[in-house]
Amino acid sequence: MFTYKTDPELYIEKANILKALAHPVRLCIAKTLCENEHSYVTDMQMCLGEAQSTVSQHVSKLKSAGIIVGRREGTRIYYSLANEDVRDLIRVFIKK
Repeated sequence: MFTYKTDPELYIEKANILKALAHPVRLCIAKTLCENEHSYVTDMQMCLGEAQSTVSQHVSKLKSAGIIVGRREGTRIYYSLANEDVRDLIRVFIKK
């Protein structure tokens, strides 16, 4: 069993994931990527009803946290979940 005293890095890593997801738009982006495997910002923008700049800012935060990764195809960048812990969390946390 892990405890904070024996493995503080684990708890810090998990807390950072939770911090990055602690915004409704970022949580929605992660849920969308959990369901669709990959998406690009324009798809996310239409789904979320947010401006592209807003979605891009949230995507950037998720990338910085290591939650999503991008793959370029021509002029588009497709994003997908990079962290299986997030996929598991979304499945448990949001059941709709």
